[in-house]
Amino acid sequence: MEYPNFQFSASSSTAAKIERRIIEKNRRNQMKNLCDQLKSLVPQQYSKEVSLALPDQIDVAIKYIKDLEKKVNSAKEKKNRLQGKNKSAINMDSSSSSSPQLKINQMGKSLEIVLSSGIDNQYLLCETLRILQEEGIEVVNASFSVSGKSVFHTIHAELGDSMVEFGTTKATERLKRLVYGSNSDVELQKEKQWWEEFPSENWDI
Repeated sequence: MEYPNFQFSASSSTAAKIERRIIEKNRRNQMKNLCDQLKSLVPQQYSKEVSLALPDQIDVAIKYIKDLEKKVNSAKEKKNRLQGKNKSAINMDSSSSSSPQLKINQMGKSLEIVLSSGIDNQYLLCETLRILQEEGIEVVNASFSVSGKSVFHTIHAELGDSMVEFGTTKATERLKRLVYGSNSDVELQKEKQWWEEFPSENWDI
């Protein structure tokens, strides 16, 4: 009566072995497919031999990945350097264009004003002409030229007889405050009061 049990046990063991073989075969096939896919991604110059053993294929793939990593890092460093240079150039351009300059030359009745500013600061020209008009300075002509991101305005004006005698101090100070700004609002207020108390119309020549 023990023979049937023995036959059942033997058949179960055989089925288990067959199942394990099938699983192992599937695993090997899957590994082979993955290695084939990995090999297809590696350029031919990394593999001098047409047929390589599996460990050698993995070594070649590792070498290729490391070389790619070096190239990527080198490209990132180059990109950062270029971006740094571009930012420096932009900052230099913006700083130069955002810093207006004023130069005033007087020769007798003739007055020459050279105003340089950025393209975005063209309102300075209008304000300069307004100040000259308010101060009784006659504008003869005006011209401009462009260099890079800077605009150079040249204004030729003519002074009245009273201004030739006493100079253009008030107009010069107003133009400087317009271009360079003022360090103190209190100072501006005091200067304004001073000019109001001593208007040029009341000076005896």
